[in-house]
Amino acid sequence: MAGYEDAENEWSRIEKAIRTSLRHLRGGSVWISRRQSAERAPLEGQGESAEVAALQRFPVEVQLYIMALLAPIDLCRLGCVSRYWNAAVRDPLLWRYFLLRDLPGWNSVDHLSLPDAAFLRKSLTEGAEQDYMTAYLRSSPEGRKHWKLSHPASSSMTSFFYSLVPQAEPRFAMFGPGLEQLDSSLVTKMMNSPGLLPLATLPQRQIDGIGSGISFLFNSTNKFNILTLYSTTWKERECARIEENEVVNKLFVQQDAAGVHGDAHGDGQQKAGYTIIPPVQNVCRVVNGFIYVANAEARRRHEREQEWLQIRAMIDPALGSPSRPILVLCCVSTPDVARIPCVYVSHQLHLNQLDRPWLAHDTDAQSLGGFLEGIEWILQEAGRL
Repeated sequence: MAGYEDAENEWSRIEKAIRTSLRHLRGGSVWISRRQSAERAPLEGQGESAEVAALQRFPVEVQLYIMALLAPIDLCRLGCVSRYWNAAVRDPLLWRYFLLRDLPGWNSVDHLSLPDAAFLRKSLTEGAEQDYMTAYLRSSPEGRKHWKLSHPASSSMTSFFYSLVPQAEPRFAMFGPGLEQLDSSLVTKMMNSPGLLPLATLPQRQIDGIGSGISFLFNSTNKFNILTLYSTTWKERECARIEENEVVNKLFVQQDAAGVHGDAHGDGQQKAGYTIIPPVQNVCRVVNGFIYVANAEARRRHEREQEWLQIRAMIDPALGSPSRPILVLCCVSTPDVARIPCVYVSHQLHLNQLDRPWLAHDTDAQSLGGFLEGIEWILQEAGRL
């Protein structure tokens, strides 16, 4: 919650700075040098329109004000007009504004695109020479989609080789507080989703204390199996959900802090870690990936540090391949519930410290918005699409 509010305040602060104090913040030197170097060089398009030429004669702060009203894609197009505008549209303060403004609205982020938290926390003057334009284009969903379309070969080849060998349907372990704390049941909605068809097939291998999971058919062609790991009994979960209390998670056993070599953030403090109970260890040895359901409702208090330690225990490399993907569903009960954006949840859960593919995606339990996109991603990462 604190990170979410801080980011909102930062967004408002940058917006105000962009619109009222740009000349003071920039000191004029950067833009003066850009204007002089661009005007000395011949324009690439001598036949540019009178409107663009008139825009170039506006004061610097007016130009930046106008550019701040444009969509990033339109700003990139403006940069193709001339050398002057190619330099102007790269202004780092402008792209920092776009980045902080648009981050809360992005519905997904992954291991290749999450902006560094320290990068975002820099002050306006400290971040003046940072490449926020590259960070924005790499992190935005549209930018990631463009990159994916321009690099299709490796994933296609992987899927091709998988198709040559008979494969058992992939299995995924699903766990996390979002399975138990929300007013709408994600699993119940999954069982009744038109995009997923529960299958009545021969059961997968039974795991003592867990069962064989539920098999689904995705897009009418791709089978997969989900093993849902609840931390407590249904009655205990319902009582805790109604009273908004925490329950003892029976999937994990807390370790003595003395046996843990500091926390993952380098702050020098020792924090207790977790191990998982033997039946869940058996699950982790056979699954092809993990689905973590995070509670992303802004109204609740969340124990993200504890969640991070539990995620680490579940994906322990000693229990299976360290390259198995993890899908993080940033889940709320219904679409109208105030949520913590997936970018902030990713930072709170320290997902940038994972050495495996991951995707964080906004979803809601009522409509399953974003859920099927996440399933498609993890099936691709497991080589099944």
